[in-house]
Amino acid sequence: MGEVIVVFRIMPDEPESFEKVKKACESLKPDRLEEEPIAFGLKALKFTKIIPDGPGVMDKLENDINKIKGLGSAENIITSRAL
Repeated sequence: MGEVIVVFRIMPDEPESFEKVKKACESLKPDRLEEEPIAFGLKALKFTKIIPDGPGVMDKLENDINKIKGLGSAENIITSRAL
C-alpha cells in the first residue's frame, strides 16, 4: 500500500468561528495548514494531510473534519497518490 495526499478547503460557518475551526483542524495533525484569503476579510483553510491508502481511512478523516464545531463546509479539492 502507498500513501495518498488529500487537500480540503475548509470554511467556517461565520468569520468569528475562524480561529476555533483552525484550532480544531490543528488537533487533527495536518501535514500543512494554510490560510487562504477569499474576499472582504473572509478566510478559508487549506488542510493537507498524507494518509495511508487503505479502506476507510479517507472516510474517517472526512468524518473527523465534518465533526468540527463552527464548520461551514469542507470540500475535498485534491486527492493524489504520493510518490
